Amino acid sequence: MARLATSWRLRYDKGMSQKLQPVRGTQDLLPDQSAIFRYLDDTARNLASKFNYDEIDTPIFEFTDVFHRTLGETSDAVTKETYTFQDRGGESLTLRPEGTAGIARAFVSNGLAQNLPLKYYYSGPMFRYERPQKGRQRQFHQIGVECLGFDTPESDVECISLGAALLEKLGLADKTQLEINSLGDTESRHKHRDLLVQYLSKFEADLSADSKVRLQKNPLRILDSKDEGDRKILADAPSLTSCLNAESKAFFDKVLNGLAVLGIKANVNHKLVRGFDYYTHSVFEFTSSHLGAQSAVLAGGRYNGLIELMGGPQTPGVGWASGMERLALLIDAHAAIKAEPIICVLPAEERAEEFCMKLTYDLRCRGQKAEILFGGNFGKRMKKADKLGATKVYIVGGSELDNGTVTVKDLASGTQSSVPAKDL
Repeated sequence: MARLATSWRLRYDKGMSQKLQPVRGTQDLLPDQSAIFRYLDDTARNLASKFNYDEIDTPIFEFTDVFHRTLGETSDAVTKETYTFQDRGGESLTLRPEGTAGIARAFVSNGLAQNLPLKYYYSGPMFRYERPQKGRQRQFHQIGVECLGFDTPESDVECISLGAALLEKLGLADKTQLEINSLGDTESRHKHRDLLVQYLSKFEADLSADSKVRLQKNPLRILDSKDEGDRKILADAPSLTSCLNAESKAFFDKVLNGLAVLGIKANVNHKLVRGFDYYTHSVFEFTSSHLGAQSAVLAGGRYNGLIELMGGPQTPGVGWASGMERLALLIDAHAAIKAEPIICVLPAEERAEEFCMKLTYDLRCRGQKAEILFGGNFGKRMKKADKLGATKVYIVGGSELDNGTVTVKDLASGTQSSVPAKDL
């Protein structure tokens, strides 16, 4: 009976091990990958602080309406991609698919309008039910910035320049290029919208099912359609550029001039659009040819109508977000992440173990990465120290205890010396 139970348990454990895999579209960030993500976050946060951006952290889930309002009921992110569920209280909640909406909600619910202007940096996991592929997961991570209360071309330039500076800091300036366009002000957007509806109505029967719905509810969303038939119809649609009024053109010219002053090269791409009414003026993307189909590395724009849409006061804003998974694919991790020096402490005799425990503790408390190597063959422990990448090994045996010294072995040079313990 015992053998039978053991056999069944082995088969059960084996079956469970085959089933216990990460959910599709998610991944375990093991130490090496986690170190890369930490490096990206630290680098972006430190740089953002130099631009006077403060860190903000909003909940991973919000009331569903937060995202349905901002992303639009007809957007793919709402109709197909959001992780939406009812909690035990019957409330509809959604895991955040992006960061801007949560920050806009925090601005409104915390009554921050009196504190304007505000500049925020954020990072964390986002969730979208998409087909996983290189650089795109269902649980992914973003870093981003939002600048609220500024309505000038100079603030667009500063926001874009922060993105450019980050890519430069990460060694990606040569692997990315900036594409930018102007959506114009509200007047220009409405003019374009009217002409677009007039044009698309002629082809309504040929539009995709999603675009037929959008034509009635949010026609600008059709500009974001990935359907091949829609793209062919849009090829001859009225251009946004032709609808820009004098004020919008002047605003865009100042943005381009500001970028030129900072030495940031920008390619004007008139096909770069955003299918939401609350977006105005600048939209931009840093793209890379090293990522395949998912070319956008960092993207953003100005959203002067978003806060008002959320129920707050009319508040201009501009920001961007960048996917950490895509950045991780591009950076030279070995060059970017330098291993922190580690010292190994090796008690050569049992009676030296307590001294070595205290020595290791003191090293760590003083900011030194340290590891104590207990038990086993002396030679194997030295090999382990080498495998850990230790720069030095502190060896303490009976003679060292009696003399109040520590033998310090430098693994790089192979030399060793006796150092008074009090001098360490």
